[in-house]
Order: sequence, then structure tokens, then C-alpha cells
Amino acid sequence: MSDATKHDHSRIRKAVFPAAGLGTRFLPATKAQPKEMLPLVDKPIIQYVIEEAVASGMQNIIIVTGRGKNAIEDHFDVSYELERILEARGKKELLDQVRSISELIHVSYVRQKEALGLGHAILMTRELVGDEPFAVFLGDDIIESKTACMKQMMEVYDRLHCAVVALEEVPREQISRYGVIEGTEVDRGVNRRVFKIMNMVEKPSLESAPSNLAIIGRYILPPEIFDCLERTRAGAGGEIQLTDGLKELLNQQPIYGYQFEGKRYDAGDKLGFLKATVELALKRDDLGGPFREYLRSLKL
Repeated sequence: MSDATKHDHSRIRKAVFPAAGLGTRFLPATKAQPKEMLPLVDKPIIQYVIEEAVASGMQNIIIVTGRGKNAIEDHFDVSYELERILEARGKKELLDQVRSISELIHVSYVRQKEALGLGHAILMTRELVGDEPFAVFLGDDIIESKTACMKQMMEVYDRLHCAVVALEEVPREQISRYGVIEGTEVDRGVNRRVFKIMNMVEKPSLESAPSNLAIIGRYILPPEIFDCLERTRAGAGGEIQLTDGLKELLNQQPIYGYQFEGKRYDAGDKLGFLKATVELALKRDDLGGPFREYLRSLKL
């Protein structure tokens, strides 16, 4: 195999988006529509994350859906009727926006018939991913950054050719909500750090947490993760956890954690969703000024 082919095979071309969860934290809003389609200002949550994948150079998108998720497929499909109406009404700017969504990417869908955990959702994509490294994006984490978070991670992957997970320092009182790493720092770049992971603990108590570095929803994984997930026993609630699969992978090869540059919003939590809505609206050229004035006028 030539070096060129070898290098090409190690490129990250495919991005996996698990979107089969039930969205129970947002009921009743999610009773008949997917949580991933809830709008942050005027774009559904999932579109922000897919735009990050595109900004990182990926065009092959694999979305894991479940029952009642048709709205996601419709959103990324061509909408001929809507385009015709917008064209007839001379609404060119809106037409360009709608077209750009369906032209953005090549999307494949995999159906997860039962919500059996994040690890199981990723396992469902095995045939579509094939024998190559791939990226995983969790839609709950919206990351605002100059350079797309996944693109930053791909630079680390290009150097190390090992699994890379995104890390963020979280307040100690929130530590029990996350998977937390134990690791040693191997590289400190400008505003960013790389850690070699020794162990991962899922939702530890404050006392038992090995650090305050939490794994958040961005991963670059090698194809070997699929065998690890196949061997992973279901835990609480019959779910196969990705963290357990990663621990199995750690027995075979190194995994690195990368403390990314940027700001993360937890859109999977009601308060986080509200904060993201306000901050993203304030950053908008068309809305920021008037919205800021409105917020100042509130007698809180």
C-alpha cells in the first residue's frame, strides 16, 4: 500500500449522529417531534451539529434514528413544494437557505428499533462506516468556536492516529453527570491540551472522581470500537454504554483526550437550552442589537 493510500484511509470522512433517543427531558414538546428538531433561535439543534461536521470537512453523514423521527429526514431532504412557493414569491434569500440544507451533505439513515443506549446506536452504523476511523457527534452539545471543535480534534488525530475524545473542565458539583477521565497531560498547545487517558469513570461521585475533566459529545473512533461494543455487556436499563466500549478499547490501544477551544452549550437540558437560545440570539447580526435592548428593558 502506498503512503498516499495509507494516509487517505486514515482520513476521517464519515460522521455518525445518534438521534434515536426519546427526549423525555423535553416532554411534552417532544411527544410528537424529535428533540433534535427543537429550534435554537431559527435552526433545529441537529443542524448546528451537522454544520460543524461540514465545517470540519465531512460530507458523509450517518444519522441513527428511531420511531417518530421522520421530521429529521424531511429537514435534510429537498422540499420541492416549499422551494417553488419561495421562488414564485421572489424570496431568494429564504430559498437559498432552504436549498443549502439539502445540498449541504450526503445523508444515510440507520434505524435503531429500541433505545438500547449510545453504544448500541453506534454499533448500528457498523456496515455504513466500514473499516475506517469515523467521528461521532452528540446533538445535545452545541459548541461555538472559531475553528470547528471536530476540526481541532482531527488535527490531534492526524498527529497521533488514535481515538480522540473531547474534554471539558466541569464544575465539581456537576461531575456526577458525566464520564470523567483519569489521564496524564502529554501536550500543551496554545489554549488547548492533550491527555493520554488511563481510565474512564462513568458518573462518579464527587469523592471518587479522578479529575474534573469530563468527556463531552465529540469522538473520533477507530473501527475496532465496533468489536468492543459487540462484546460490551448491557448495563443498567439494558443499555450498551459507549464508555464501557471505550474502556474495552483502552485495553488494546491508546485513547487521547483533547481539551478543545470554544464554548459548549448543553442543549439537552432545559436551562442549558434556554441559555443557548439567548446567547446565540445575542450573537446574531440581525437580532443581537434589538434583543439586547429588550433584555435591558426587563425589570427583573
